[in-house]
Amino acid sequence: MPVAPLTDLLAIPARHLPARIAAGDTTAEAVTAAYLGRIAAVEPDIRAWAHLVPEQASAEARLRDREATGLMRGVPVAVKDVFDTHDLPTAYGSAAYPADNQPPRDAAAVAVIRAAGAVVLGKTVTTEFAGFDPGPTQHPRRPGTTPGGSSSGSAAAVASGMAPLGFGTQTSGSIIRPAAFCGVAGFKPTFGLLDRTGVKALADSLDTVGLLARDVRDLAFFAAVLRGDPGWAVADGPQPPPRLAVFRTPVWHRAEPASQQAVEAAATAAAQAGATLVEFDDPDDFEALLAAHDAVMRWEVPRALAHERLAHLDRLRPKTRTLVEPTPPASAAEHLAALTIAAVARVRWNMALRGLGLDGILTLAAPGEAPAGLGSTGDAMFNRVWTLLYLPCVAVPAGDGRGGLPVGVQLVGAWGEDARTLAAAAFVEDALLRSMR
Repeated sequence: MPVAPLTDLLAIPARHLPARIAAGDTTAEAVTAAYLGRIAAVEPDIRAWAHLVPEQASAEARLRDREATGLMRGVPVAVKDVFDTHDLPTAYGSAAYPADNQPPRDAAAVAVIRAAGAVVLGKTVTTEFAGFDPGPTQHPRRPGTTPGGSSSGSAAAVASGMAPLGFGTQTSGSIIRPAAFCGVAGFKPTFGLLDRTGVKALADSLDTVGLLARDVRDLAFFAAVLRGDPGWAVADGPQPPPRLAVFRTPVWHRAEPASQQAVEAAATAAAQAGATLVEFDDPDDFEALLAAHDAVMRWEVPRALAHERLAHLDRLRPKTRTLVEPTPPASAAEHLAALTIAAVARVRWNMALRGLGLDGILTLAAPGEAPAGLGSTGDAMFNRVWTLLYLPCVAVPAGDGRGGLPVGVQLVGAWGEDARTLAAAAFVEDALLRSMR
């Protein structure tokens, strides 16, 4: 299914929209109308949205035009349906809640962007409680193919031009993997640096608010506003050549050639553009970290969803039931042991990254191109360890695989070095674009 090219207004980078609106080149209402028109044209085929009230988005845009302030003034944003919104229903992708379930307040991240002048376009489809049971969203470029998950609706909306920016969350691989599958940029920041108050919990030690955008600089713009740190933004134009390591994980052999080749191509392009590439040895037992992530999930998910398990088990979908009633369940001792393994590993990985002076590790983002079918959102094996380690991760689009669908690469940075990681990712993105011309 080819996606029609964007009109001139829709093609403006999100980071440029506030200045264009302030200069009188366009208005927030006109920008929102253009995106709503795009939604009307392509949403019937893609089904990325859970809740849409066009009149409400238009009214919010007119308010932004009257206010004439804000770092995100007039920028439309798609909000994953695990973020509470005071004026749109939030059902968490589950029949355990009525479709019109209305929280009394916005999630903190939503409140922050609204205060900055953004326009909430609507709520996007999530897997049930950001777990493993998919929603109806189709891949923007191939019907009957998953866009990934759990942030499936936001990834598909951004990839198809229905929104310039989208909220996601990641507990395993729910931002990086759909970004790679859909050919967009995705950002999972250092754990805890973006507030998740008002976001439905799945696993408290892992849940991370993250973002999706068409390119890395738009991601950085979005993240800088949310964090309140202008240093996270990445300027247009060349970035300083970073110091990178290519990390072919111990599960490298489980990736398809398309993903492996994307990492090798990104490394070559970055080196040709001036990046320094160094050797990197795994400072830990990767398989043990995968097992620790699993143990944390098996203990925390049944507790985060205790109400839904006890009151609405019959309404939960099969994979969610497996999550809330895992076999075998994790004991408190296993959970503590997993948290201990993770805490020790975080120190080791940060010492390794900082000791080599790395701006980032270049590695796999997903197993390959998006798999056919809508019964699964794909495997998070190349994301789970980085989520457990609390490290900032950026998915960078890397062209198409042989099957004709997008592939991506992942840049992983040191704890708290989100600005540095985003800048390095922008450098890699630029280098890849030049190499593909």
